[in-house]
Amino acid sequence: MLVGLVSDSHGLADPALPAFLEGCQLILHAGDGVDAAVLSALQAIAPVKAVRGNNDLAPRVGDLPETRLVRLGELTALLVHDVGSPGRPHPSVGKAIRRLRPALVVHGHSHRPGTALVDGVLFVNPGSAGPRRFSLPRTAGRIAVTGWRVRVELFDLVEGRPLGAPLELELPAP
Repeated sequence: MLVGLVSDSHGLADPALPAFLEGCQLILHAGDGVDAAVLSALQAIAPVKAVRGNNDLAPRVGDLPETRLVRLGELTALLVHDVGSPGRPHPSVGKAIRRLRPALVVHGHSHRPGTALVDGVLFVNPGSAGPRRFSLPRTAGRIAVTGWRVRVELFDLVEGRPLGAPLELELPAP
């Protein structure tokens, strides 16, 4: 299963996203879409599951849940906007992780793309697909899931190239 990862669009439906997300069966948006038109543009590519971010106040985005559990084949993913940090998640996020036991947490908020494996849980932040902020790249991600094996790619939308080598690993089954 190929899944697109997008966060922090801040009202921008980046024209590079359709080509990058082509072939995805699902798109996860980790909040701060800001405008429902962004989610509609992504929906034209593949079905979208999204959560509300701290800037999602407009109709349709303001009504999104703060967290969402999504099934990705054999894995479950927790979708949340602001995790805090993977090593020290906000108390409410840590509680959700302990209760729901996801294999994967997809989050945004910081605009910093990256991955971290903490206590057997893979945290993925696709970064920001929205307007450039500070010196951070404008990015999105993809994750290929086969059983418990995952391959995560982060992609620079402006440069049109991957951000480093893909991360490939087998997550521990519960």
